[in-house]
Amino acid sequence: MTVLAEIREFLDVLPPQMRDPVLFAIPFFLLLLIVEWSAARKLEHLEDADRAPAGAYQRRDAWASISMGLVSVATTGAWKFIALLGYAAIYAYVAPWHLSSSAWYTWVIAILGVDLLFYAYHRMAHRVRLVWATHQAHHSSRYFNFATALRQKWNNSGEILLWVPLPLLGVPPWMVFASFSLNLIYQFWVHTERIDRLWRPIEFVFNTPSHHRVHHGMDAEYLDKNYGGILILWDRLFGSYADETFRPHYGLTKQVDTFNIWTLQTHEYAAIARDVRRATRWRHRFGYAFGPPGWAPPATVQPDIPEPMTATRSAAPSPVRN
Repeated sequence: MTVLAEIREFLDVLPPQMRDPVLFAIPFFLLLLIVEWSAARKLEHLEDADRAPAGAYQRRDAWASISMGLVSVATTGAWKFIALLGYAAIYAYVAPWHLSSSAWYTWVIAILGVDLLFYAYHRMAHRVRLVWATHQAHHSSRYFNFATALRQKWNNSGEILLWVPLPLLGVPPWMVFASFSLNLIYQFWVHTERIDRLWRPIEFVFNTPSHHRVHHGMDAEYLDKNYGGILILWDRLFGSYADETFRPHYGLTKQVDTFNIWTLQTHEYAAIARDVRRATRWRHRFGYAFGPPGWAPPATVQPDIPEPMTATRSAAPSPVRN
């Protein structure tokens, strides 16, 4: 039995509304990954660079990414099941109206709403350390290829909370999940160095490989830029857009030298716990958990205390102390 047949058999057991399009897309993800990986092996000897050639694969890094993606399929399913219970209650008992799933405008609201809320979550994930701890695993690879697209987080609680406005506005919960799956499928193809810039109007409106390479760059010019999922318009509107002006260096500003997928997913939580435990003030504990990544308490500066004047008026002033 092929992988695609197994996925279809599994989906047949689920209600139609819960059949995640991402599961159908997995074989195509893997096929494109194999094609890119094979092309990278063929082309790497033609490229001369002082670091990994564009689009290169490192075997252990790629397998770590694929493994994290496979675990993410299960954890995302669990989080979605929990969310379904809450969304259904909000949709049934709190939403002032129910939008028709057969109306075209409901799909527009769902897809654009998910994309805007993804932008909001994504931006928060880079600016709030506790949320960053869930997201940083996706940025931990020093390579940028289709395998990196599969290096997904295992904790989707932040996104689930950000989607709450959609069932509250009457969007059927299954449409929220379907729209996010479409968003996730779209984002797969932007994780490559093999596609250069596209036609200008496309680059202006949509997230593209060029835009997303910037997002994964650890260079100072590229940090915290280009958060968009499908549309790059959100970044242009809200001031977080940056153009690709040179090939980025990928990974975290403090690299994690391991391929252990558990460590890659959890090391930032452990670092937060250590920082909070050693902090002596509650505001510092709060800063370590909810401040931006890299936040630290301001250094205590001792004020300069002037030397006491001597009895002799002609005494030279004491030198300034640094």
